Amino acid sequence: MIIIALTDPHEPQATALLKQSHALMESLFPPEDNFYLDINDLTADHIRFYTAREGQEVLGTGALAIKSDYGEVKSMFVSEAARGKGVAAALLRQIEDTARDEGLPILKLETGNVLHAAHRLYERHGFTKCGAFGDYADAKSSIFMEKPL
Repeated sequence: MIIIALTDPHEPQATALLKQSHALMESLFPPEDNFYLDINDLTADHIRFYTAREGQEVLGTGALAIKSDYGEVKSMFVSEAARGKGVAAALLRQIEDTARDEGLPILKLETGNVLHAAHRLYERHGFTKCGAFGDYADAKSSIFMEKPL
């Protein structure tokens, strides 16, 4: 059974997964198009950082950044061995539930243009493409999506 819980991103297994995610993003995109949050940034008061566990093993991470008029999905990553088990879907449901509990009207996200599995996940959960938002530039390697809540 997959359990989703608020977690300190400095927890060793969470940190290890975040570092894997950052390394993957750095291998796929130029530095100016990498918008991931540093591990220390994930401890800010406006961030809710979650892990997905099966037993004691952390399988994935995801976060909600609470903005003034929307929530932003951040730090979604699932270990390669756990892909296809519904981990990302479970994390995304928790992020959506938290955004609703916070009274946010919409969720937004930025993802890489070559991350096709992520695009399919977000589309299955009702996200549609939109323009750049917040502090993002309209980077050629970015896709922006949103979902009204």
